[in-house]
Parts: sequence; structure tokens; C-alpha cells
Amino acid sequence: MFAIAALDGGFIGLPMDPIVAGYVYQDRAKFLLYVLMAASGSALGSMVIYLIGYEGGEEFLRKRISPERFARLHAAFDKHPFWALMFPAMLPPPTPFKLFALAAAISEMSFLRFVIAIFCGRMVRFLILAILTLTYGPDVVRLTLQIFTLHYYWVLSVLIAGLGMWLVIRHRRRRPKSIVGSEKKAET
Repeated sequence: MFAIAALDGGFIGLPMDPIVAGYVYQDRAKFLLYVLMAASGSALGSMVIYLIGYEGGEEFLRKRISPERFARLHAAFDKHPFWALMFPAMLPPPTPFKLFALAAAISEMSFLRFVIAIFCGRMVRFLILAILTLTYGPDVVRLTLQIFTLHYYWVLSVLIAGLGMWLVIRHRRRRPKSIVGSEKKAET
């Protein structure tokens, strides 16, 4: 599992979801081990993309995407580098994850944060997949891929809206009480 995930993360796009689901379904007692191995292997394999991006991948990326998309990616990594990488790491195919990993390296995201963001994102993704597989069987992979393929933009929009709401709530909870009190006085 570790080696397959490392190859998937660094070089070759392999169908990791069916592989993880198959292992989990065959040996239910070790599902957490399979999830950890897949997340660790993916983080290790992605180090290759980081090195490519850090050593000059900007030209490569600029040739592959529009200038507007490049600017948006770069801005996302400037504002919230960890979340800008962890969130795409959680999404199943057809999300172009290697593009996000390359953009993180080009934006000079710290190496440690890069690896941790990928590990955490993949851990969430594969843990959800394992739980769904244990509950509903391995056919959940096929159903999930169909939903994402047919309704990719809707699913992505809902996930982004949920993340946005969570960030707003988190930001409001962190504001000092004196600022919140002065805003209420100003409104009245």
C-alpha cells in the first residue's frame, strides 16, 4: 500500500481509491493501518513534485494553465498555504491534485508544511473512504467516482462553501470581545 501510494503521489496516477477500498474490505481489522500507509506513501511520493516545483516548475505550470488560474493559485497559497493544499488532497479524482502540489512548491511553501498538509488531506480522504467501505462495501468507490464525475462542480462548490463558512465562523470566534462590542455600539 505504501509503495503504490508513493508511486501515485510522485509519478504515475494510480487508482488509489479502489486499491484502498479493496485492502480495507479484505482485512477490516487493519483498515487504519491501510489508511496510514496510503496517506504516508502519498506524502512521500509528493516530495518529488515539490522538488520539481521548487527547482523551476513555474515555467512548466505556466504552460499548462491560464494566467488567471495561475494568479488565483498563487494568491491562495499566499493567504492560506496549508488549507490550499490540504483541501485538494482530500478530494478524489478527477481533482488535479498534482497541479496543486506543484503550485505549493512554486509558491515556496515550507517543505514540512507541504508534507503535513498532504498527509492530513490524504488521511481524511482515505479514512472517509475506509469508513464508507466498511459500512457499504467496495461498491461505494464506484458510486463516489460516478457522483464526482457527473456532478464535479456541484460537489466542489458545496465543499468550498462549507470550508468558507467554517473559516468565517472560526474568524469570528477568534476576534477579541472589545472589537465585537465596539462594532455593536457603532451599529446602534
